[in-house]
Amino acid sequence: MSVDTIGRNDTIILHGRKVVGGVTEGEALVTHDTISGWGGINSMTGTVIETRHELRGVSFKDKILVFPGAKGSSGWSAAFHTTRLTKTAPKAMLFNVMTTKIALGAVVMRIPTMTEFDRDPLDLIETGDWVKVDADRGTVEITKKAKT
Repeated sequence: MSVDTIGRNDTIILHGRKVVGGVTEGEALVTHDTISGWGGINSMTGTVIETRHELRGVSFKDKILVFPGAKGSSGWSAAFHTTRLTKTAPKAMLFNVMTTKIALGAVVMRIPTMTEFDRDPLDLIETGDWVKVDADRGTVEITKKAKT
């Protein structure tokens, strides 16, 4: 089922694997670009600053961050740890490609994080959709944003 065939205000359920447990909900922020934590984000504001990134200038603070995965060095976890301390971290992370840097980043942020979904979240979730993440149960509930 593609986003085009899903009606607005429909609910979609994804199943995946917990990386870090917890339950939260919020507005989705979606990118099809990987994110570089070291030099790619401003950890004081939670803003993507990476040159040529589709989210350049956009903050992931208090959003459900949906992205393919992490790129860059092991500094990724240190940069994302700082977002927890400055309260600029996303509410949750949903991603496709597991790496040690993203796993460590999720653990130090202590936010619900999931991967290995039964369907690709990048095909189903759009920026602005409302997303409920229950990493403990391995479910993500997506309510499509209203059409404008």
